[in-house]
Amino acid sequence: MSSVTVTLPDGSTLDVESGATVEDVAYEIGPGLGRDTVAGKIDHELVAKEQPITEDCEIEIVTDQSDEYLDALRHTAAHVLAQAILRHHPDAKLTIGPYTDEGFYYDVADVELDADDLAEIQAEAEAIIDEDLDVERVEYAREDARETYEDNEFKREILETEAAGDGPVSFYEQGEFEDLCRGPHVDSTGEIGGFEVLETSAAYWRGDEERETLTRVYGTAFPTESELEDYLERREEAQERDHRKLGREMDLFSIPDVTGPGLPLYHPNGKTVLRELSEFVHGLNREMGYEEVETPHLFRTELWKQSGHYDNYVDDMFLLDVNDEEYGLKPMNCPGHATIFNQGSWSYRDLPVRYFEDGKVYRKEQRGELSGLSRVWAFTIDDGHVFARADQIEEEVRRLMDTIIEVLDTFDLDYEVALATRPEKSVGSDEIWEQSENQLREVLDQQGVDYDVEPGDGAFYGPKIDFGFSDALGRSWDGPTVQLDFNMPDRFDLEYTGSDNDAHQPVMIHRALYGSYERFFMVLIEHYNGRFPTWLAPEQVRILPVTDDNLGYAHRVKNELDGYRVEVEDRDWTVGRKIQQAHDDNVPYMLVLGDDEEDAGTVSVRDRQERERNDIPLATFLEHLDAEVEGKRTEPDFLA
Repeated sequence: MSSVTVTLPDGSTLDVESGATVEDVAYEIGPGLGRDTVAGKIDHELVAKEQPITEDCEIEIVTDQSDEYLDALRHTAAHVLAQAILRHHPDAKLTIGPYTDEGFYYDVADVELDADDLAEIQAEAEAIIDEDLDVERVEYAREDARETYEDNEFKREILETEAAGDGPVSFYEQGEFEDLCRGPHVDSTGEIGGFEVLETSAAYWRGDEERETLTRVYGTAFPTESELEDYLERREEAQERDHRKLGREMDLFSIPDVTGPGLPLYHPNGKTVLRELSEFVHGLNREMGYEEVETPHLFRTELWKQSGHYDNYVDDMFLLDVNDEEYGLKPMNCPGHATIFNQGSWSYRDLPVRYFEDGKVYRKEQRGELSGLSRVWAFTIDDGHVFARADQIEEEVRRLMDTIIEVLDTFDLDYEVALATRPEKSVGSDEIWEQSENQLREVLDQQGVDYDVEPGDGAFYGPKIDFGFSDALGRSWDGPTVQLDFNMPDRFDLEYTGSDNDAHQPVMIHRALYGSYERFFMVLIEHYNGRFPTWLAPEQVRILPVTDDNLGYAHRVKNELDGYRVEVEDRDWTVGRKIQQAHDDNVPYMLVLGDDEEDAGTVSVRDRQERERNDIPLATFLEHLDAEVEGKRTEPDFLA
């Protein structure tokens, strides 16, 4: 038999017979590793340990000590969930049940579930785990598989699409339950230490609104019960911090049905925060030499065909027929910026040319995927594009990385960096991709940045450096990005005159300091739990007169705080109630003004952490406020 070469994580290689499985390779490395094998990664993709290897590849063995072990465990937990559902609802039709970052779900048809049903399913799933059923992979001839799913059109469709072909197909069995599945799975249901059914929602088959509506049941699982309890505590806190809940309570934004899905309305309080975020990055852009531009929301689709977005994004675009011409709402800002550059005549001395725009873009996400501000149809990118010579790439990327780190540090966000390489669906030659990926690697290496490589996660037009950040609950989010693009300059015939008087093509660098305002705003709402730093807070100071007799002094104090967002609480309430309301509204500072303060020309200061100082000269408080806001402090010392 022919052999294939597998490359191990340490760079060493091993020759094995073609058709050997991941588990076979593990045993070749050592019998202990073979016995411990749960799954494998072939060219960075998680696969079952029974997966045959038929060509040269990179391979990594997954054991119960690997990060990926949790994915295999949750995949098995999804099967436990499906088995429990069928024990109580035997007429339900199973569709798909993948693991996710937070747990797993299973979509089922022909069943509706209420809270009592979920409690029964939870109890049944725990019983299945206690039964410690062996999880075994079996293979069926394709015709036998079709007969198995004679009454399940969803599984038959999977057989004809994802599992298409002539060879046998794999199933996984545990007790009386079996399911069409590629794996991977753990060896037994008993390995699941903590299991929880979380909630249900509606979902569309294949994510298509025109297809069947299914019931999606969410759950999560962990190796131990204590890990599950920790997760449920974090989840409960996350629900308390949910930006949709806080958005209503703080009157920040709304997404009413009448406007359409995924189209948020920003109320004055929310727009105040967004304006502060915008002014912050606009200042940074001007410091870096960017010039502000503006592009329309709508373009002829000829532009999107030229840029390559039409071929890659047409299913996600909003298209309109105007006088027999096709137009599209812009899904990205970059073609507009490239077109602006193309209207000029440029010398090598003019480069780099830098444009920025808070550009509204539109993407037609599936309705079932829309959620608050995290995924919307209309969102704004703090977009920027640099048109540079090849010899300027390193300096431009370095400066951008420094600025992104400054932004994330300002909001006290921990971050990780990743290099995202060429995706399967992309444009451009192999040479261009290799060149651009190597240049970003060189910058990261020269900067001494710790980074991961994310194969296949680049943009369709070029590789990128992604910054993922973590919030106060330890959740990870996609954020700022720097992307290198040799393809769009070629598609738009961008050029400048070099020192040799010949025409040369610039490199285009895409970048965003926040990512999108919507998602960044969402993260900040939850990260701060609505308690925005004073420089961002919609209302920075609330003045609380003790009686109506102190209203005149309250308004005089407000006038002295001109330039800050200050309100006078003039309702006929007790001081205690006024303080409680200001605290509930997350106002950073309260100034309590009674006769003593008015006579002395001072203020009594309280903050939302319930710290208090009396008889403070207004000038002293104003000096403190100036320092806190100008320094964009997230956790200031009280009247330091």
